[in-house]
Amino acid sequence: MDRFQEMQVFAAVAQEQGFSAAARRLGMSAASVTRAVAALERRIGTQLLTRTTRSLHLSEAGQRYLEDCRRILAEVQEAEDSAAGSHAQPRGQLTITAPVLFGELFVTPVMVAYLTQFPDVSINALLVDRVVSMLEEGVDVAVRIGELPDSNQHAIRVGEVRRVICASPGFLTEHGRPRHPAELSAAPIVATSAIGQPRSWSFLAAGEPISVRPQPRLVVTANQAAIAAAAMGLGLTRVLSYQVASKVAAGELEIVLADFELPPWPIHVVYQGGRKAPVRVRSFVDFAVKLLREHPALHG
Repeated sequence: MDRFQEMQVFAAVAQEQGFSAAARRLGMSAASVTRAVAALERRIGTQLLTRTTRSLHLSEAGQRYLEDCRRILAEVQEAEDSAAGSHAQPRGQLTITAPVLFGELFVTPVMVAYLTQFPDVSINALLVDRVVSMLEEGVDVAVRIGELPDSNQHAIRVGEVRRVICASPGFLTEHGRPRHPAELSAAPIVATSAIGQPRSWSFLAAGEPISVRPQPRLVVTANQAAIAAAAMGLGLTRVLSYQVASKVAAGELEIVLADFELPPWPIHVVYQGGRKAPVRVRSFVDFAVKLLREHPALHG
């Protein structure tokens, strides 16, 4: 096995966090994958992976080597694509990440349409409600909601979302419409304990920040469940506008207290490499940006 093959095997083991999973992905036996990594470590003269009976982790040297492997393999792939004149036809594997519900509602249709158009590309999608390190986890493209930290990554804005308060029409008829955020303290509330959800709800009143700490009747761990309970008439809930766009359009939920909303959060498609990014990355970014910018639910 040559060095490039060893790099590919090592990168697969690191991404899949296991020899068996990497073997399945590469179409090799687990024993062959194990021997390849062991041979690589012997040749380099240092341990790249820390193995236990239940887990596998990169050593410090392994993390540095993985970053170099990914860069070198991407450059080799791009050089081959360029030499073959295949810039118009992307190929290879993409790793993409997005928040769970946003990924289900908006990114999955984009991926399906892209894969239908480009049959030589495969996608590994990480739909998780945490900020994934693109470098450490080998992610090519990320969809981020919220302000971005300064970095050397390239970002293209595709829309925005609002933090909205909503309830079913039946609930609002029975309990009345809140006219000020302060009324939420005594109102029936459905809240979510999902990652990143604060217990206090912030608003702007006449340009001044105010905070309300509601006392929920129901707390759930997923936004989808909170939305469903609110649509059933249990109470008011706070979610992102894209999460309830279809139910608002269908008349199942109504947005209240819009005059007190915080400024919207931007949505970006983020990628690394700029013009040096592989053609499959650039083509997917262009494809995703176009479709997401056209979606009405992502523009207020």
